[in-house]
Amino acid sequence: MAYIKSLGKHEENVPSVMARYPEQNVGLYKLTEQVMRAGECSFTDQQRELIGAFTSGTNNCTFCYNSHARTAMEFGLEEAFIEDLIRDIETSPVEESLKPVLRYVKKLTQSPSKVVQSDVDAILEAGWTENDFHFVVMICALFNFYNRLMDGYGCVGTPEHWAMSGKMLASQGYDLSKWTRGFGD
Repeated sequence: MAYIKSLGKHEENVPSVMARYPEQNVGLYKLTEQVMRAGECSFTDQQRELIGAFTSGTNNCTFCYNSHARTAMEFGLEEAFIEDLIRDIETSPVEESLKPVLRYVKKLTQSPSKVVQSDVDAILEAGWTENDFHFVVMICALFNFYNRLMDGYGCVGTPEHWAMSGKMLASQGYDLSKWTRGFGD
């Protein structure tokens, strides 16, 4: 149950929390849509969701991890794959080119002041471009923001919410103005 009692169980989600302060939402969903779907980079939607779910799993953010793991699953990943990855990048079945990306995301999430040039070089040496690197930083930063927002409010969600969120994010993206229905419907 959320820490703010006026936030009902069915409102434990990003749109409901942000709707309370619309002036602070200026461009947030459009930025997230750009980073997670519309922006041009080499990462597929599945890989972007995997990076987001991995960030949230690294943070132990129940709400965001489960919502975005479900979204990644809608794009074809198996839940066990994501769990294996969070447990241990090195032994997970993730493609080799994504390992330096995920090592970087983990470090940027857990100890950002310890990121060094060789962390970035490893991403570039794996075949990703500087533009791709920018998307890695943006996905990680956005998910850390959303993780702090949801954990700060004490939002956990339910399996039903996570499943619905995964379907909606996979099919309709992050620009809520494009959604055909909302979480409360």
